[in-house]
Amino acid sequence: MASVAAKANPYFPAAPSSNSHFYPSPNFTHKNLIKIPFSSDPPSTRLISVRSNNPNLDSIKMDQAASGLGSVPGNPIHTNASSSSSASIDFLTLCHRLKTTKRKGWINHDIKGPESIADHMYRMALMALIADDLPGVNRERCIKIALVHDIAEAIVGDITPSDGVPKEEKSRREQAALNEMCEVLGGGMRAEEIQELWQEYENNSSLEANLVKDFDKVEMILQALEYETEHGKVLDEFFLSTAGKFQTEIGKRWAAEVTSRRNSRLANRQC
Repeated sequence: MASVAAKANPYFPAAPSSNSHFYPSPNFTHKNLIKIPFSSDPPSTRLISVRSNNPNLDSIKMDQAASGLGSVPGNPIHTNASSSSSASIDFLTLCHRLKTTKRKGWINHDIKGPESIADHMYRMALMALIADDLPGVNRERCIKIALVHDIAEAIVGDITPSDGVPKEEKSRREQAALNEMCEVLGGGMRAEEIQELWQEYENNSSLEANLVKDFDKVEMILQALEYETEHGKVLDEFFLSTAGKFQTEIGKRWAAEVTSRRNSRLANRQC
């Protein structure tokens, strides 16, 4: 669908700071613009836009040996494949922001070199992979939910309670961003699946969502324990904010294990 220019990447017009959000290039053009207020600048509103600019597909030849269809300019199969590839790479390029945007909770506590949004989601996916089987729970779906649950933060950034954004407004911003991202992807079955998985997590509407919600909290307190150990800090608020909020037996057991290790460490420090 869309293509990334060779000389300039429209999704990254400048080198942002480690905690900055997605800023569109002035060259962005798209028939649909959505307004998403950024959490780092509560009073202001920025325009988020996505450019769709397909190359001239007629100028690209098919590989006759590989396809067996001949080098026919404008061949529908070739055109669709090229468009799909372009949209996929545009979507993945936008998702690069998940790898570079640092989680704000750690920035607020002056953690040097904190994890990114993608770091957080990846370990959650690993949790889903290694967790014990649960009756009625689809492991593959848990992994998928973990991989997309914070995907909208590629545009809106990591909105935390310290930003003072109401839950409903946070959800609205993220839904608008997700819609934009799925448009970049070109719509279709995969985009619909991403939307469905995100909504399932957002609404906590399935056993899989319950479990991944627990993984989200377990991953956070495990990371907090690791930062306490590495940086000599005390990060009580992350443990207090999650206490008693785990929905599944796996979540409760894993959280208890993390908390037990933390308590042992704190006790040893006082000796």
